[in-house]
Amino acid sequence: MLDAPLKTQLAEYLTRLKQPVELVASLDDSAASAGMLDLLDQIAACSDLVTVTRMGADPRRPSFAISGAGVDTGVRFAGLPLGHEFTSLVLALLQAGGHPPRETEETIARIKGLEGDLHFETYFSQSCQNCPDVVQALNLLSVLNPRISHVAVDGALFQDEVAARAVMAVPAVFLNGVPFAQGRMDLEQILARLDTAGAAMAAESLKSKDVFDMLVVGGGPAGAAAAIYAARKGIRTGLVAERFGGQVLDTLGIENLISVSHTEGPRLVAALEQQVRSHEVDIMGQQTAIQLVPAAIPGGLSEVVLASGATLRARTVVLSTGARWRQMNVPGEDDYRNRGVAYCPHCDGPLFKGKRVAVVGGGNSGVEAAIDLAGIAAHVTLIEFADSLRADAVLQRRLRSLANVNIVTSAATTEVHGDGAKVTGLSYRDRGTEALHQLDLEGIFVQIGLSPNTDWLNGTLALSGRGEIVVDARGQTSVAGVFAAGDATTVPYKQIVIAMGEGAKAALAAFDHLIRSGEVPLDVAA
Repeated sequence: MLDAPLKTQLAEYLTRLKQPVELVASLDDSAASAGMLDLLDQIAACSDLVTVTRMGADPRRPSFAISGAGVDTGVRFAGLPLGHEFTSLVLALLQAGGHPPRETEETIARIKGLEGDLHFETYFSQSCQNCPDVVQALNLLSVLNPRISHVAVDGALFQDEVAARAVMAVPAVFLNGVPFAQGRMDLEQILARLDTAGAAMAAESLKSKDVFDMLVVGGGPAGAAAAIYAARKGIRTGLVAERFGGQVLDTLGIENLISVSHTEGPRLVAALEQQVRSHEVDIMGQQTAIQLVPAAIPGGLSEVVLASGATLRARTVVLSTGARWRQMNVPGEDDYRNRGVAYCPHCDGPLFKGKRVAVVGGGNSGVEAAIDLAGIAAHVTLIEFADSLRADAVLQRRLRSLANVNIVTSAATTEVHGDGAKVTGLSYRDRGTEALHQLDLEGIFVQIGLSPNTDWLNGTLALSGRGEIVVDARGQTSVAGVFAAGDATTVPYKQIVIAMGEGAKAALAAFDHLIRSGEVPLDVAA
């Protein structure tokens, strides 16, 4: 179950335990239960402070609860927390064993102050890179607040439960039996929903922020690079974002970042955030920008208005708002989003085991998705608008070698069909013959590229026909003092390494603007 290097690493982590931890297993005669018991025994073998009890009475089997110093933490895993969730398990063990969390005292106080009996259930898949943030956040709530409990359920193992609750996308969170949230959420986002008074106080505090020399809007690779370069110049730097990491958080494998042979999106984002926080950058998370008010006079202050009601003022602004998954914009797509229409095959693919699915999009992302899904689903149909696939030749050869994959080109998707609860099919038009065809399906994975997050900038500065922010070679927009970088701009080739470079360049250009306008003292500029 755990290889030797992983056991060695786990044993090292478990040296941080300060008190005994008991794993209480609820098992049956299934192979899954045998696998869980094997996993728990291997964990216990890594530390004298960890023991396993096999007499749990939870109706979900296999599952196990985690107790610290004889006290139930409220944390439970139903199914095997492997893959991306193994880190969640290790963190839960450490927290139950008395290892202090990394959160601020203010955040811990907010968690302990939450009122009411709150029982969370999160459905995850082991291949989902978005799920651990949710699972780890809710586990921490349970460890710190005795009135909160959380069970993380492997959707692939508890298929009947998934079907009964119509869970077709992960992570899916239920609170006291009622749907609470869908998709990636971090601790701050969850707290904002549970502690509205605290969220209001946080928004109110933003209104008193001093003027920033440079305000970065967006927390992806471009925004992180811009913030680092600005802070290193010794100027007052702020970064405001809805979530740190942006689209990279939804990226599974990264193998083309120069000098890093392989990493994963969440791991890269964690490293970026750590580096940004090591500098004097005021990070304002869980905030959505809704309006840019450019400076009224040369050398004046620009304003960024937030959805929370706060307004931030800055001498220069770097826009790095990134992009989001493009939608098909056909009837039925919105109606059945997360009910059969999905955008992350790594996250949601395991929920469609043995089912018939389609992938819309014939580029690298679409073909890779079809290849991955072919190992899970009963049948995969790949639909491409153009008359040929656009993916790399090596990917196309792999795709065509799979017996349970059908490729349809010159096809325009026209409608998503459903029965009111879930997807039942998809219609497309043959662009050569104009004939209409319908496929009977249970899942549709949309992989047709990205759209820039620039709707809030319409009418404020120049945008391209695709909605991208028009920039020059220095990252300057059509508005003086406002710069932009990353996937939201007209710079070609949307790649992480390019976004980082463009973010650095935009920050340097903004700093140069401050110097030339006399906003930065010469001793700082030197």
